Amino acid sequence: VGSMLIAPLLFPVLSLSLGIIVADEKLIGRSIMTLVRSLAFALVASFVIGFLFSTRSDTLVQIIVGGPSSLMYAIVAAIAGFAAAFAMTKPHLNQTLPGVAISVSLVPPLATAGIALSAFNWPIFSSSLLLFLVNIIGIVFSSMIVFALLKFSVKKGVTEEVVKEEEKVIKKEHHKKELKKD
Repeated sequence: VGSMLIAPLLFPVLSLSLGIIVADEKLIGRSIMTLVRSLAFALVASFVIGFLFSTRSDTLVQIIVGGPSSLMYAIVAAIAGFAAAFAMTKPHLNQTLPGVAISVSLVPPLATAGIALSAFNWPIFSSSLLLFLVNIIGIVFSSMIVFALLKFSVKKGVTEEVVKEEEKVIKKEHHKKELKKD
C-alpha cells in the first residue's frame, strides 16, 4: 500500500530533476504530466472525501492545517529531495524512507487543499497549494544539486533507467483504470 502512495510522487519529481540536469525535454515533459495527473488525483480524492464527510463548519480544515506554514516544511522537503536523489543513485540503498519523506512533504498540503476546496475555504486552499509548490520546488532543486554533484549531466544512461521506472508506474496506473472500466 505504501509503495502505491510513494511511487506516483517520488519518481516524477526525481525524474523532473534529472531531466533538467541532463537537458532531456522528453523526460521533463513526461515528468510534469505525471505530476499534474497525481496532483489532480490527490485534489479530487481529497475534495470528494471532504465533501462527503464535511461538517457544517471549517473545523475539519482547521484540524488538518494545524497552524500557519513555516520555512521548516520547505527545509524538510529539501532534505527529503537530497535523500531521495542520493538513494536513487545508489542501488544498494533503500528508497522507501526518502520516498515517505517526499510523500509526507507533498501529500498533506494536497489533501488539505482538496478538503479546503470542498469547504470553499479559499485562503486555506491557496495557502495549501502554495505550500505544495514551495515543497516541490525544494525537492526538485535539492535533487538537482545531488544529480549535478554526481555528474549525471554526463551519465545519460541513468535517465533511461528513470524513464523505464516511470513507464512502469504509468502502465500500472493505466492497467488499474482498465480493470475499473470492466
